[in-house]
Amino acid sequence: MSFTRILTNICSDHLRESREFYVALLGFEVNYDSDWYVQLRCPTNHELEFGIISRTSELVPARFQNAPTGMYITFVVPDVDAVYSKAMSLRLTIVQEPKNEFYGQRRFLTVDPNGCLIDICSPWSEAEK
Repeated sequence: MSFTRILTNICSDHLRESREFYVALLGFEVNYDSDWYVQLRCPTNHELEFGIISRTSELVPARFQNAPTGMYITFVVPDVDAVYSKAMSLRLTIVQEPKNEFYGQRRFLTVDPNGCLIDICSPWSEAEK
């Protein structure tokens, strides 16, 4: 089996706010924008896409129209501290300030307008301590 594309979609009660969150914080471009679905893409690699769909869309089965729990989304960025500074300037809720984790990632945690936990991280090495 092989794949030609993998696209992560999250459900949202706040489509516009979610679009603005991901555009402002991570610099996504809006590839498609409607009243029921927004598709974002990385400006430097159009193969990296992220979708936001209205939670109550007929395309989302009723039993899956719940708020996110027990999961989080990770975005690996070149400079986690620069994104953290951006998050602070946007006055986002910070769940965890930047921290070097034991597994070689420096990360901070925030939450999107849908209540989804967002992990922003960059690799780090012992030499960077």
